[in-house]
Amino acid sequence: MRAHPEARTERPHDLEDLQHRIASMDTQEVVDELGRLGDERRAVAFRLLPKGRAVEVFEDLDPAIQAELVEALRADSTAEIFAALDPDDRASLLDELPAGVAARLLEGLGPDERALTTALLGYPEDSAGRRMSPRVASVRRGTTVEGALDALRRAGDDVETIYTVPVLGPGRVVEGVVSLRRLLVSDPSTPVEDVMSPAVTVEATDDQEHAANVVRDGGYVAVPVVDHEDRLLGVLTVDDAMRILEAEDDEDSARVGGSEPLRRPYLSVSVLGLVRSRVVWLLLLIVAASLTVGVQSYFEAELDTVVALALFIPLLIGTGGNAGSQAATTVVRALAVGDIRRGDLLRVVGREMLTGLLLGTVLAAVGFGPAAWVAGVSIAQVLAITVVGVCVLATTVGSSIPILARRVGIDPAIVAAPFISTFVDTLGLIIYFSVAKVVLGI
Repeated sequence: MRAHPEARTERPHDLEDLQHRIASMDTQEVVDELGRLGDERRAVAFRLLPKGRAVEVFEDLDPAIQAELVEALRADSTAEIFAALDPDDRASLLDELPAGVAARLLEGLGPDERALTTALLGYPEDSAGRRMSPRVASVRRGTTVEGALDALRRAGDDVETIYTVPVLGPGRVVEGVVSLRRLLVSDPSTPVEDVMSPAVTVEATDDQEHAANVVRDGGYVAVPVVDHEDRLLGVLTVDDAMRILEAEDDEDSARVGGSEPLRRPYLSVSVLGLVRSRVVWLLLLIVAASLTVGVQSYFEAELDTVVALALFIPLLIGTGGNAGSQAATTVVRALAVGDIRRGDLLRVVGREMLTGLLLGTVLAAVGFGPAAWVAGVSIAQVLAITVVGVCVLATTVGSSIPILARRVGIDPAIVAAPFISTFVDTLGLIIYFSVAKVVLGI
């Protein structure tokens, strides 16, 4: 039998050592270890896992890593693992695969599983419907507690969760929810409608981050996902909600920092992948920097007259950028968790302007003495006034741009870094030289 080409790259004692190491790890440790390996060694290591454990590990891998394994493994083993996944996990994986491979995997599913998976693929990529589990245990409103418990026993492992159970009226409309705990402590003959609670639901077309925030903020184990007529479609569980929020937080952090999210473990990303995640943002920042060069050229005569002004340009640009980034990071995070809404623009900007004024005053007071000693009292006055103005400008821009971006349907984190750099650096220098002309009479 011809050896697999990737297996030939491993010496026998290397394989034994690798197998021994992953055998002693729990599932999450194996997931972390696979994320640290290169493509070939990852595929070899995954083949060393027992069948049942391989499915558990595969479910917890990032979709991008899953896709690479699918293309590296044999077709029969891939189809087996794919069939063992939950429909929502299949949908995430299919998004990462070439169309031909995805079609082949779908064709290998049974009719029922294929229907569940393709139904999820019909929803927008970042919607709650794409991330819900369509396998859900539910009970009818007229059912007794005993009947509901019998139904949950029959459902067994075929559903995502039995801890939160939607209660349905005519037409599968969600009229309430009941917890397993409530069912267990209630009289068996009690109608379910007497022990159910009002249902908190999300629509399948809702943004996945919004849906995940509903789960987290309410402390729910699961939330029913419904259509626009409140008919039950599935559930969004707390573990899926936490994965969504973690991914969104990683994405926001990367973009506020001026790069694209990696969407996979760092060590599994190639150097070219790291370059691609950062180069666009650096080009945008170069464009922003060119505007500051233009401003300096415009005020070249003032710089020639008072050369000392040039000493403090890096300080002002750095201070403005830092203050703006602080404000933007705070507001982007507050938008993500729902602390700020689109209608809070004026209130937020007012608070940040006052914050910038106080910060600028503190920095100006601290820096006045050293600046006067280095460049004289007049230059120190220019610097102090400018620092206050730049801090107010930076916090205003840093707080308003994310909210305005959300209003027009743009991810706030995408625009935060380049726009703050552009506005604060350029307008900060204009403020600096304008103040210098007035104070120094040049």
